[in-house]
Amino acid sequence: MPLNRLNDRPIILGIIGDSAAGKTTFARGIANILGEERVVTICTDDYHKYTRKERDAKNITALDPDANHIDILEQHIQLLRQGKPILKPVYNHDDGTLGPAEYIEPREYIILEGLLGYSTRTMRDCYDVKVYLEPMENLRVRWKIQRDTLARGYEIDTVMKILEHREAVSEKHIHPQRTFADMVVRFFPPDTNTEETGAGLNVIHTLRPTLPHPDLSTIIEAGAKAGIKLELSRDTDGKPVDVLAINGSIDLRRAQRMEDLLWDLIPEAQHMRDNIGQFEEGNIVELSHTLALSQLLITFHMVKAALGHHAI
Repeated sequence: MPLNRLNDRPIILGIIGDSAAGKTTFARGIANILGEERVVTICTDDYHKYTRKERDAKNITALDPDANHIDILEQHIQLLRQGKPILKPVYNHDDGTLGPAEYIEPREYIILEGLLGYSTRTMRDCYDVKVYLEPMENLRVRWKIQRDTLARGYEIDTVMKILEHREAVSEKHIHPQRTFADMVVRFFPPDTNTEETGAGLNVIHTLRPTLPHPDLSTIIEAGAKAGIKLELSRDTDGKPVDVLAINGSIDLRRAQRMEDLLWDLIPEAQHMRDNIGQFEEGNIVELSHTLALSQLLITFHMVKAALGHHAI
């Protein structure tokens, strides 16, 4: 925690995106940086209203707000922001059942990751930092197949049917939340290796002026030869944004230099250094420099929010 912290309430980060967009991996990495003893991470999937069997019977997907206790989620985010505990529902991904409620006390930092966290104005007003993950669609599909077959026991054909069934619902309920994010993070494979799904992925950050983003000039200069660039562009809605692009082929020395430069932007948090940029490839833990740099940028905003720089 920054030693000169000004905010006496929890700082709340939202990480929203479609199924298998990388939300849990992002949340885990940022919690590691901030210190797990200082962070509460909540998956909003726990607010599913029905079991998997009940959803199948009703022909409704988990991505539909009507299949979730949105009103309770909204109340709980407000309570957490006020520093009050909640009784959080529990959804078991292993078998698709609902479990007993869990007592959660807020900590200095709260990360909410899931599908529908920006779906109401009241919820959106509770976040200090809002991130939306939108990996290239083909990449997200491959991530989902890998996760659901290895970790959740699905057959590939079943996963493909789920993706097809959810496509229209995602377009209606998940994708529109992108417009409310302060940062949009998009991972995609390089042209030289379109089959890449891990450490070699490129990333583009769309940085909206809803947050005071850091001065990245020294990072851009140092990383020019490594394929790091920042430019002014237009978002999908035509509004001006900064676009930060980081090449997945950045070597270890340059990546560490970039990370050091980012750490220098948050001197209050030097004691938070830890292993970052880690993700699971099957049963193996790998390291991605583009993921590490992305996690550090978001951590910068969390620390600065704790110092009162992002007052809302």
